[in-house]
Amino acid sequence: MPLVAHSTLPTFDRLRQEGETVLPGDVALQQQIRELHIGLLNMMPDAALEATERQFFRLIGESNQIAQFYVHPFTLTALPRGSEAQAHIDKYYESFDVIKAQGLDALIITGANVVGPELSTQAFWEPLIEVIDWAYENVTSTLCSCLATHAVMEFRYRQKRYPLGFKRWGVYSHRVVDRQHPLVNGVNTRFDVPHSRFNQIDRQQFEAAGLHVLAESEEAGVHLAVSEDLFRLVFFQGHPEYDIISLLKEYKREVKRYFTSAINEYPPFPDNYFSLKSQAILGEYQKQVELAREQHVDLPAMPEALLGAAIDNTWHDTAEAVINNWIGKVYQTTNIDRRLAFQGHVNPKDPLGLKR
Repeated sequence: MPLVAHSTLPTFDRLRQEGETVLPGDVALQQQIRELHIGLLNMMPDAALEATERQFFRLIGESNQIAQFYVHPFTLTALPRGSEAQAHIDKYYESFDVIKAQGLDALIITGANVVGPELSTQAFWEPLIEVIDWAYENVTSTLCSCLATHAVMEFRYRQKRYPLGFKRWGVYSHRVVDRQHPLVNGVNTRFDVPHSRFNQIDRQQFEAAGLHVLAESEEAGVHLAVSEDLFRLVFFQGHPEYDIISLLKEYKREVKRYFTSAINEYPPFPDNYFSLKSQAILGEYQKQVELAREQHVDLPAMPEALLGAAIDNTWHDTAEAVINNWIGKVYQTTNIDRRLAFQGHVNPKDPLGLKR
């Protein structure tokens, strides 16, 4: 069912242009269809703020649950922003105080960039803990992406991520290891997920915390796990929300960092992402970049259009299925909770309904 354009957020127009169904707010009000209100705590840096917004809005809107989706983006004031990103946030995002007052059915928390190795020293650390603690008591389920997963594992479960010593990035094959859980219902037993990170939490750490691993990769480690109650917290260590060119854009940013001497070595290719032909094209491009760097002239333009046409998306269908399953369980659980409240029963806090 569709997203509802309950604000003038430009993402709604972008998704309409892509062919997604987005209902105007006044039309949605006329339809007697169950509403689901989903928060999006967007902590991504300025360059990825709106792209990440669109990626998660798109996945939510592709759910086939019989509901109208109101997505409420917000962020943390502790995150530094440039003037353009701050203007976007001021105009289109809601405050956490408003979110708390109005309530949510579900919450998604994105990753974030960090400075230094310790998460607990980041400016967003305490505000993020406040959001997650509130959501744990007041929201049916919270989905944590990448850095958010690492943060929750550290402050709630005392499991700290560790540095890999290199950047894990690319597209990796994963295997479903618990085929009975509702989140992987109808999902291929093998599927791809993009990853992009310098740090990791291993299966042993998830299990030591009493959590349940649902899918993992031999190369990239755990991608999907859930909390001890099987649903209240959902953990992504990868980036299934990525667009087909997200890693290409990231590679381009890394090349620019090399060109400006922010890093000393030319970036390697993301694993399992570029075709052999694209790698050959990029090999020639690297020669142009290195020559321009040596001669102190402008960075040559990367042939993005040519490269993008050769990239295959091998992960979006699975991402869509997992998000659909997640929203479906949120929908079922909130309906059960409403019936219990109406009948005067106490909710036994069994989100999957296994004890009812």
